[in-house]
This record gives sequence, structure tokens and C-alpha cells, in this order.
Amino acid sequence: MSQIKFSKVISLSSGYLAGVEVEKRKVNDRIVKLICAAFGVNEQWLRNGEGEMFIVNPDEAFTKLVSLFKELNPQFQEYILKQIDLLLEMQDSKSPRL
Repeated sequence: MSQIKFSKVISLSSGYLAGVEVEKRKVNDRIVKLICAAFGVNEQWLRNGEGEMFIVNPDEAFTKLVSLFKELNPQFQEYILKQIDLLLEMQDSKSPRL
């Protein structure tokens, strides 16, 4: 798969992905989750090399979410990704505000 196609599937610019490849950019939780969702990759394997590389039966709701996400216009995709980043920050904080 080409870098351009890969970046489109996970909704990243090819420039950002190139930065990741040469270690000028970091891979955040959102990117890891998008890769796992888009390609059925086991998150523990991707992060730590533990377990099977691929998930045999991906979660139905997650698969539906990815499918719906791909149907959105790019500006709406970006909005959703920003909201996910905010939710991850809240989740990781010691006292999340809901």
C-alpha cells in the first residue's frame, strides 16, 4: 500500500505520515486507534508486539463507526478527530470533567 493511500485511509496528511516515518513526528493514541480500526490490527500488538497481529473478529460497532466516518466530508472528519483527541485527554486526566 502506498503512503498516500495509507494516509487517506487513516485520515492523515501524507506530510504528517512522512514525518512519522523519519521520526520527526510522534504517533499519538488517535493515530494508533485509527490504524487498528481501519486495518483490524490488534492494538496491543501494534504498541507492544504482544499477541496476534490482527483481530480475527473486529467489534461490530467499531467497524460500523469506521465505515460511517469514511462517508463524512473531510471537514467533518477533522471535527470528529478533534473531539476524539479531547475525549482521550479527558480520559487520561486524573479528574475528567464530563
